[in-house]
Amino acid sequence: MKFNPIVSSLIAIAALTTPAVMFGAAADLNACCTPGDKDQPKVGGNLGNQSYSSLSQINKSNLNNLGPAWMTSVSAAAATTPTPAPGVPRTGQQTTPIVVDGVIYLDTPSGGVSAIDGATGVTKWKWEPTVANTGFGPTGTRRGVSVGDGKVYTTASGNRMVALDKNTGAQVWVVQPTGPGGASLGNVAKVATIYHDGMVFMSTNDGNRNSAFAMRSSDGAMVWTFYSAEPSRVVTDVNGKTVDAGASWGTNPQCALTAGAAAWVHGAVDPGTQQVFFTFGNVRSCASSQDASGRPGDNLFGDSLVALDLKTGAYKWHFQSIRHDHWDMDNVHAPVLADVQIAGQTKQAIYYGSKPAMTFILDRTNGKPLTGVVEKGRPVDSRQLSTPTQPFTAQGMWFPECVVWEPLSPNNIPGSPWRGVPNYNGYQPNARGELVYTEPNYLDVDKPFVTYPADYPREPGTPPHRLGCMYDDHWDMPVLSMTSQNGGADWSTHGYSPRTNMVYIPYGVALVAHDRGESSNGLRAPGEYQSGGIIALNASTGEVAWRNHLGLDAAHGQGPLITAGDIVFVGQPDGLFYALDAVTGKSLWKFQTGASIGAAPVTYTVGSDQYVAILSEGDKLWAFKLGGTFKHPVTGSSEAPTPAPFQVRRTVNTTMTEGATVNNTVYLARANRTADTAGSADTVTTASMNPTNMRVPVGTTVTFLNPGSATFPNFPNTKAHCATQFFEGLFNPKLNPGQSFQYTFTKEGEYWFNDCTDPRPTGRVIVYAVPQNVPGALSFIPSTLNMRPANGVFTSVQGLVTATFKVPAGYTLDGNGNVQLKTPLSTTLFPAVNATVSGSTLLVTFDKSLIDNNIPAGTSVPLTVSANFMNNGQQKQLVSTANVQVIK
Repeated sequence: MKFNPIVSSLIAIAALTTPAVMFGAAADLNACCTPGDKDQPKVGGNLGNQSYSSLSQINKSNLNNLGPAWMTSVSAAAATTPTPAPGVPRTGQQTTPIVVDGVIYLDTPSGGVSAIDGATGVTKWKWEPTVANTGFGPTGTRRGVSVGDGKVYTTASGNRMVALDKNTGAQVWVVQPTGPGGASLGNVAKVATIYHDGMVFMSTNDGNRNSAFAMRSSDGAMVWTFYSAEPSRVVTDVNGKTVDAGASWGTNPQCALTAGAAAWVHGAVDPGTQQVFFTFGNVRSCASSQDASGRPGDNLFGDSLVALDLKTGAYKWHFQSIRHDHWDMDNVHAPVLADVQIAGQTKQAIYYGSKPAMTFILDRTNGKPLTGVVEKGRPVDSRQLSTPTQPFTAQGMWFPECVVWEPLSPNNIPGSPWRGVPNYNGYQPNARGELVYTEPNYLDVDKPFVTYPADYPREPGTPPHRLGCMYDDHWDMPVLSMTSQNGGADWSTHGYSPRTNMVYIPYGVALVAHDRGESSNGLRAPGEYQSGGIIALNASTGEVAWRNHLGLDAAHGQGPLITAGDIVFVGQPDGLFYALDAVTGKSLWKFQTGASIGAAPVTYTVGSDQYVAILSEGDKLWAFKLGGTFKHPVTGSSEAPTPAPFQVRRTVNTTMTEGATVNNTVYLARANRTADTAGSADTVTTASMNPTNMRVPVGTTVTFLNPGSATFPNFPNTKAHCATQFFEGLFNPKLNPGQSFQYTFTKEGEYWFNDCTDPRPTGRVIVYAVPQNVPGALSFIPSTLNMRPANGVFTSVQGLVTATFKVPAGYTLDGNGNVQLKTPLSTTLFPAVNATVSGSTLLVTFDKSLIDNNIPAGTSVPLTVSANFMNNGQQKQLVSTANVQVIK
């Protein structure tokens, strides 16, 4: 998992232009956009959230020598203040570390704060408040601290702001801030703090009413407050335009008092223009985030970037990216500031955009678009009181604007990241597996209320309908659309490199179905693939420069770090920590940390060494440097064991039913398998295929039954229902009540299906191969595996591990055989690099660099190989185990 030799020629060329290594001062907190150097005193590095460092000792020419220097458990370290206490192992924190003077500061998994020596990983101090020692406890989820004026700024329970002594962790002040007249500010909890020039800037999350505010760093005294929504507010911006923000709530202005509209991620500061910028989120008042029928109007300042006076909090300007939001598509993220050339002129730009997968480039002095904004008409449901148009960037989205309705086929798995799940929006498979809009369908009930603008996309030969495009309207029935309340960029930090003039944005893909019945965010369609990656935009035009679809969601804390070595460091939920070419996006290096990464990396220097640090699972802090040779205590290698396989398809629930216990029969549209009641017939919840998750061996015939009066005499199903299998398209019966369909599963795999009457009911059949042990069939060549890194650094563990497997007579490899290796330290099975059969022998090789961290050293280490064969027309799985000597 190491260094990628494929790009060595690119690296050789890039090395010619790598700047000389220089270590200088910390990021200049008197300017927004001066690159950070040896320190990163806030999340995002500098005040402009560029996540960029001018350090370049680590660069593309020497990445193959980058290894871990140390790893420590943040939670296991003993608390030192307010009272000493032993550490308690714990995971789960969203914090991104920061660094000042070679010391790393970060939130602990329990919500305290630690200071850790950046060279050794030794804890210098650890603050863990308890009701017993401080009168209050910690908060839970935290996203980062900041340092300035000799203090570290964080939060605690009870909506408290806390300042700690930077050197000792002792409490300097604790304040429960309130608005004018003691009014609530919202929840003061998870947002990262910002320090600048004697002030601490903060915003609130997840409250009914939310705000941004500033405090004095010396004593925590309130300086100013700005509420995201007020029932009576008229403002005039720096351009002289007057806006009646209170009137934007229509006939029900009191909805503004419970609007939500939280800036739940930290803002950006520009001392040059004396402004601070916050991104306020979606509105959810007077019904829900999916129901806007009770709040007519644009609903300011929901879904808005707002510029405030740095010293007074006075309104300067705003840009609303979504009007009258009822999709929870809020553009909340840490905005990025940069001075860039646009159309031949240097502009003070701010980059703004998150879930909708488009990035607005605005002039941060006045909020005006620098690269163009266009109004696009969207389908409007009159019951939602929707606005007829929404703003789009002139360069368009960096996702497709509409869902991709790809044909169902076993030859197209997983297919486009943006593919739609069948039956949503009326897209049903025809005999060739093509998803075509079909009437009648479940959305017909909306027809009297939905109108379509002239500029909305049309499909030839079909009546106007919702294609699944951004901001398609909805009411009570689910409408699948782009992007997702959890997709696009969501809340991961972004970055900017002045060397490449690119903006870097991690993203996730998980299409969402909106309807008023969803409790908050909308419904991520069960069975869809959830994926993601990172994209780079030309900072001058907003056009896509490159995309690396790494494969997993990167929209939830997996922020980038960009360095002057032209490297982008970014983590993934499967524990992999990547280094990418900042110019091309190619993957150059990767490292397995052993647990999910939901934080951005930081870089810093101690002495003559540059370090890069990353936090995994909110607890394990890893630091890397050139020549790092740290050995993990479990694996004996540098890397941690590979974690359990990541669930890439959206599940309904995790309860698994053995098929034999229900006669291998699935009831369609029946949430309760035994209740003969009116509320149990023709149910439409996602768990209405019963059982929702069923497990059967290869060769099992499964019955899909639409239960009629023979099954439920009093309240049978009365509607026709389908079992549309996706995305392979293996079957698609439409059954009237009492009818059934059978299908025999001949290959192992995960088979999803849903209903055509209402697409929400979704089920899954897990088909497994019963392993047949073949003792003595497996051997490794040689029987001693040398896993030692050639030069001490983990990247030099290269080459193949070769095994032979004696195959019984009558067995032939099934396709590529799905040959896999089971190791002692991981539940993940590792695929073979190559597998061929010669006579009665299966010759198979495995990538040594993928498995060395999952195999301990020892004289008798068991390794198991499994492979799928065909025998007498049936798929069979053969397994065999051999013991090997492993040297590390």
